[in-house]
Amino acid sequence: MVVTVRSLGLTGLKGYEVSAECFLSGGLPAFDIVGLPDAAVREARERVRAAVKNCGAKFPVSRITVNLAPAGQKKEGTVYDLPILIGILAADGELPALPPDAAFIGELSLAGALRGVSGVLPMALAARESGIRQLFVPEENAAEATLAGGPVIYPVADVGALIGHLRGDAPITPAPVWEPEALSSGLPDLRDVMGQENVKRALEVAAAGGHNLLMIGSPGAGKSMLAKRLPSILPDMTRPEALEASAIWSVAGLVDPRQPLLLRRPFRSPHHTSSAAALTGGGPALRPGEVSLAHNGVLFLDELPEFHRDVLEAMRQPLEDGEVTVARAGGTLRLPARFQLVCAMNPCRCGWRGHPSGRCTCSDRDVAKYVEKISGPLLDRIDIHVNVPSVEYEAMRRRETPESSAAVKLRVDAAREIQKRRFAGGAITCNAYMTPAMIGEFCALDPAGEKLMESAFERLGLTARSHDRLLRVARTIADLDGAEHIEAPHLAEAIQYRNTDILKG
Repeated sequence: MVVTVRSLGLTGLKGYEVSAECFLSGGLPAFDIVGLPDAAVREARERVRAAVKNCGAKFPVSRITVNLAPAGQKKEGTVYDLPILIGILAADGELPALPPDAAFIGELSLAGALRGVSGVLPMALAARESGIRQLFVPEENAAEATLAGGPVIYPVADVGALIGHLRGDAPITPAPVWEPEALSSGLPDLRDVMGQENVKRALEVAAAGGHNLLMIGSPGAGKSMLAKRLPSILPDMTRPEALEASAIWSVAGLVDPRQPLLLRRPFRSPHHTSSAAALTGGGPALRPGEVSLAHNGVLFLDELPEFHRDVLEAMRQPLEDGEVTVARAGGTLRLPARFQLVCAMNPCRCGWRGHPSGRCTCSDRDVAKYVEKISGPLLDRIDIHVNVPSVEYEAMRRRETPESSAAVKLRVDAAREIQKRRFAGGAITCNAYMTPAMIGEFCALDPAGEKLMESAFERLGLTARSHDRLLRVARTIADLDGAEHIEAPHLAEAIQYRNTDILKG
């Protein structure tokens, strides 16, 4: 007799349905799992055998064959432990006929308890699309699975409880749909930063339009401190954005079971020794990298010139397309990577170029060599370049309290609301992602603006890409000002953010 148990698997960031076909036959006792299982799936034999015996059930003395279909798709991880166990018990007559609309996922301990697994949210979303109405998951993953909507989620603590439910002896209570609690801000606030008003303004413009930002300044000027406060002024994530980001974190195994939905925009800050694979994703299991974990949030690269050249060049595609394509021996994977890039760097290797103390010992050649570590194409994709000067003593001793993040966020939210109405009905959400056609429609300049733009184009040596990015920034500044059209002051402020001379010390 063949018993088929519905389950789910992962390929990249997408879930798909898997059928565990269990067949018991005569002959010498054996336990085989086929269907391209990896080592973790093959080891399920020992976990299932021990779990069955320790939950009080009888393990069949038969030749057991389990096929995980589709057989041509490689199966990875421990998520198939539970469906294999249920299939064996059902094939041996220990369980009644299984509901045709039920699916099972989970890892077993030797004692029969269920442990949490990664990627439950995308698998639950796939279950909804596949018409599955009952989904049995480890208790630890139940709250996350309810975010998908659709299937009734049953939290399973151990095999004994599940057997009692399937036999009708002790039904398991379905998990309630998880609802987020109101969060206090809990984020670093801009009021902690004394001085640096020009940089705070640049942060506000970057947040209002989703623009990439580069800060250049000497050590201790506050670059990292400012970058860490950017999330406090970014607009809140919408429900679809939160689900997208949470699904990526779920696959990476980073979701907190008590807080399965990301309520704040991600902020990722990889170390400068990270490899290209760590940043873009990949590895044997084709897992998401930092650019995908920062999807709908911020990717902060501190000490930008210290990153390896190949790591920085790997950022070009995601910055332009909002996704990254990873090709490895195990397959090709397209991962979402729509993030806001924030970078910080010193003006030279010693870090003190332009500092009032005059302690810099770098020659012009040393400075040029240091800056050359960052390629022109990458700089061209960064919308705003801003100098972060050393904080003056008077600013440090200032008694008045600087403007709070909450006050800045109100202006950012108002600007984003204008952009939401402007791009209503499309996939574009903010000015940073405007297409060339949209730039032509929404970024028209008056005669004074055209003259100013022509002068800046020739003086700064702008490319076609930087020309468009400059107009996007100007459109954001106009939105912050509540202006319908881009005016000369808006464009002038945007031009000062493209001043590459600060990269020459």
